[in-house]
Amino acid sequence: MSISAALVKELRERTGAAMMDCKKALQATDGDIDAAIEKMRKDGMAKADKKASRVAADGTIAIVERDNAVAMVEVNSETDFVAKNEEFIALADKVATLAIEHRPADVEALLAIDDGNGTLEEQRRTLIAKLGEKMDIRRFVVVDNAGGPIATYRHGQRIGTVVALTAGEDAELARDLAMHIAASNPQYRNAEDVPADVRESEKEILKSQAEDSGKPAEIIEKMIEGRLRKYLAEITLYGQPFVKDPDTTVQKLLKDKGTDVARYVRFEVGEGIEKQESDFASEVKATAQATAG
Repeated sequence: MSISAALVKELRERTGAAMMDCKKALQATDGDIDAAIEKMRKDGMAKADKKASRVAADGTIAIVERDNAVAMVEVNSETDFVAKNEEFIALADKVATLAIEHRPADVEALLAIDDGNGTLEEQRRTLIAKLGEKMDIRRFVVVDNAGGPIATYRHGQRIGTVVALTAGEDAELARDLAMHIAASNPQYRNAEDVPADVRESEKEILKSQAEDSGKPAEIIEKMIEGRLRKYLAEITLYGQPFVKDPDTTVQKLLKDKGTDVARYVRFEVGEGIEKQESDFASEVKATAQATAG
């Protein structure tokens, strides 16, 4: 049957899909617009499943603040190009908003939330089909006020931090600490938070290095202790020199201000995700071999 331009336009407005995809869906359903929408939804799911094995290590960090709490999420894409797409960014903002509104227990529960436009999982799959890349809602966190100011910092789209202080009203301090954490990436809050196995592993490395010096045992022990203290200072927030005043540590700064860090979180896009390295020639060769087989 003949499909009118007005019908294609209506379907495009309702789905946001490309004109050609809308026309094909309407032709396949004899002009039934509701059936066409359902077909496009199912096709989108199928396309999303085909992309599931790809690696999505790019993306964006989204942050939403509301009612003395902050939600921060990482949503991944395959390329920086899609990470800058307006619809992708809008999806990330929606994820953060739903996280702070519903406080889901985990990502699976977050994906199951329906905001009236389908579940978040359905919306994710639909956008995958539209933009042609794998997208993952990787992680989220909701941080509550802990008695003092709560602050956030986002460096571009790739790094986001949240800091909640225990006391005071120094919002600038909280903001400065959020920036410090973005720049210095402390792995733990203080030395007491460093797990015993991490300490012992580093101590064994330092011991092996010190023994090669040929110095007496008592000197070696002091060398190990000194180097371990330095290592713990480097990986902990409290031990690090404050970025805006390297002559003072974060711990001293907090003490002078009469407050403490109740909680901090730092997300960096793609951290811990192993990116697939490939080139076009290799992909063509692999495809040719698979076809030949």
